[in-house]
Amino acid sequence: MIQPVMVLLGGVAGAILGSFLATLILRWPQGRGVARGRSACDGCGRVLGARALIPLFSALVQRGRCRTCGAAIDPLHGRVEAGCALIGALAIGGMPDLGGIGWAVLGWMLLTLAVLDWRHFWLPDALTLPLAFLGLTLGMWATDVVLIDRIVGAAVGYGALLAIAIGYRALRGRDGLGLGDAKLLGALGAWCGWQALPFILLIAAVAGLIVMLVTGRVRDRMARVPLGTFLALAAVPGWMAVVRII
Repeated sequence: MIQPVMVLLGGVAGAILGSFLATLILRWPQGRGVARGRSACDGCGRVLGARALIPLFSALVQRGRCRTCGAAIDPLHGRVEAGCALIGALAIGGMPDLGGIGWAVLGWMLLTLAVLDWRHFWLPDALTLPLAFLGLTLGMWATDVVLIDRIVGAAVGYGALLAIAIGYRALRGRDGLGLGDAKLLGALGAWCGWQALPFILLIAAVAGLIVMLVTGRVRDRMARVPLGTFLALAAVPGWMAVVRII
């Protein structure tokens, strides 16, 4: 049963965390610090006060621009904050226990990885490896998959894409699949079990193909595909497909 108070708490927690994750997504690939120092405008460097750091609300009040220099605030901030708020509200509001926290953490980390891979074709070990660990621990309260299936899922998920990456490089002489994708699929196997992996891969492949067709990039043989983004988006639907079948 959904509890309105927990929905609110989950949404607020998600929005606050989303503010940090948006900054992480924007600065980390550039080698800029996130955890140290106070938040500042990327345009003029003005240190932001407390009122300018309220998730979602601040950007609306300032109309998406810095009050000092007028530089546009990257809309990614609002989108990630809103996405994390929605994830927190649904997960913790629908399951106000350790399982709900698990789903929220999974959603927040997958959203971050999806955006990073979409923008930079990068799935950092600092996120994929902890995600795998959490799948073998915290995930037990969320997806209700036995530990042995999680362990097998982590091994099979990583091993399958690793074998494809090695085989592609041996045949073509260049990289065609990043190991970050293999680590992410292994992490998803740790959360959802090996049974969900075929469904996750199928949904990710179909979604990726549709996006490539719609954007016209399928005609470019050298076009890169952010597989990690589509794997992240396919995780929950893939797990739900297994639950309905089994």
